[in-house]
Amino acid sequence: MKVFGIAGYSGSGKTTLLEKLIPCFTARGLKVSVIKHAHHGFDMDRPGKDSYRHREAGASEVLLSCSDRWVLMHENRAGGDISLDELLGRLAPCDLVLIEGFKQEPVPKLEVYRPENGKPPLFPERRDIVAVATDVALDTALPSLPLDDIERIADFVMTTLDLRSHPC
Repeated sequence: MKVFGIAGYSGSGKTTLLEKLIPCFTARGLKVSVIKHAHHGFDMDRPGKDSYRHREAGASEVLLSCSDRWVLMHENRAGGDISLDELLGRLAPCDLVLIEGFKQEPVPKLEVYRPENGKPPLFPERRDIVAVATDVALDTALPSLPLDDIERIADFVMTTLDLRSHPC
């Protein structure tokens, strides 16, 4: 599995970019998975549902399954973040894992930068940022890719990771 990160501040457009990149990669025959780091707690489950009640009763893992999908929820009762390597180890084999967030992980990343967010760019401080996707001109030696050129961004990621398209 090859791993590539999408980094940037909240509201920069990371999720929107991923929504556009994933179908581009899958159209090229790649099997793609995504890992998203949430800064705040989240819950996919709702109070009163069986799976919620099972977790509340103390189950460490609850697996939900239907004909369309399945999901494994793991309670991290010990607390603390789980490492990216541990999370990657839980994924089924694929060609490409795109990660959103995980700014501190030393994997190649594309920064989504929008100056209207009022935040400074990450790339001057992060050596693992290998390119910037933006809609403004930047003073950097890094490749600067137009945010709306999804094919070019996908080409860059595939070249950087030495990934090849597969016939569909």
